[in-house]
Amino acid sequence: MAKTYIDTVKYLIYTDVEVDGLVDKPDVVGAIFGQTEGLLGDELDLRDLQKNGRIGRIEVDLKGKSGKTVGTIKIPSSLDMVETCIIAAALETVDRVGPCEAKMNVSKVEDTRSVKRKTLLDRAKQLLKHLVTMEIPESKEITDMVREEVKTAEVVDYGPERLPAGPTIGRSNDIVLVEGRADVINLLKNDITNAIAIGGAKVPRTIVELSKRKEVTIFLDGDRGGDIILNELTQGGVDIDFVARAPTGMEVEELTRKEIIKCIRNKVPFEQGTAVPHQRAERPNRPPVFERREEPRREPPPKVEEPVKEAPAPAAKITPTKENLLKELDELGNTLNARFYNGNHERVAEVPVRDVIKKLSEIKDTKILIFDGIITQRLVDLASKQGVETMVGIKMGNVNKIPEGIDITTKS
Repeated sequence: MAKTYIDTVKYLIYTDVEVDGLVDKPDVVGAIFGQTEGLLGDELDLRDLQKNGRIGRIEVDLKGKSGKTVGTIKIPSSLDMVETCIIAAALETVDRVGPCEAKMNVSKVEDTRSVKRKTLLDRAKQLLKHLVTMEIPESKEITDMVREEVKTAEVVDYGPERLPAGPTIGRSNDIVLVEGRADVINLLKNDITNAIAIGGAKVPRTIVELSKRKEVTIFLDGDRGGDIILNELTQGGVDIDFVARAPTGMEVEELTRKEIIKCIRNKVPFEQGTAVPHQRAERPNRPPVFERREEPRREPPPKVEEPVKEAPAPAAKITPTKENLLKELDELGNTLNARFYNGNHERVAEVPVRDVIKKLSEIKDTKILIFDGIITQRLVDLASKQGVETMVGIKMGNVNKIPEGIDITTKS
């Protein structure tokens, strides 16, 4: 029985066949074996070559057309080039298939290895291109990678909370507070080694203790979250000296070296830093100070007292529904202020968030407290002690226990 395949196909013989009649595949194969038998001698007999695995299975594809049969024949060969061409030429001697006249024409002898070579060359080019462009870095890239790896390795775990920090955090006289580990790494890459991350919503005790001994600069992201973190640190007892901010909409971990240096150089004292979001709105209103110096004394009083006339804020009342409370909170958005209401639901004071704890101790009849900040356990306990019944804030911080008699509403 003939082999159905051969181990190594070197060449493929493509032959077009046309038969004056309707025949089947076995008829064509039989005609090829029958009419080439003995034609080329024993060494190139097709039957023997197929038995020995030198010629593969003859593939025939036929279709009938107008009373004739046309198609193609493919014969795989592992013979050498000369012997394969002799076999191909022998096929063209077949002139009958069964009772019908036939004509066979070899269209080509294909070297399968040349096809593989082309595929091999194309793939080799792709691999080489990828190797050169992606895998082998330039000298500068190697240097930068080594430098960044070394700096990343310099991140230390500082304090009992194991906060990510730069290697000089312990011996430096001033420190830079940032939000997370990625911020510390970015500052390290840009040669700022005295940074430490807050590392979560709860203010770490290590940060509080460091702020008492060192000059502290808080480096905030340029979004709403930066204001919330500043408020949280203030309420947590962190003594902040300066405030630096990333450009609006950007985070510290995204900044380039030039942007980092510019932001830190533009840091402001803490008292001014808490009002950074409003400085641009306030500055245009300050030039009238020069006008008061030049104009008669009777002119300034109306300008000075106008805000006082518009300040019926202490007498403003509120209906303590959830909708009204949240609406009041929206009015305080981005101001970092707090409003106090008495038992008659009248506003009695509006102060910066950092002064809330002090003001709570001074005002005895506070029933509603609305403020643009995070509600913490310390604030809840003090408010409950002072008789506050309702608290409204941006969100709930690390509050584990809510005392009885106090209702807490948050925006999120």
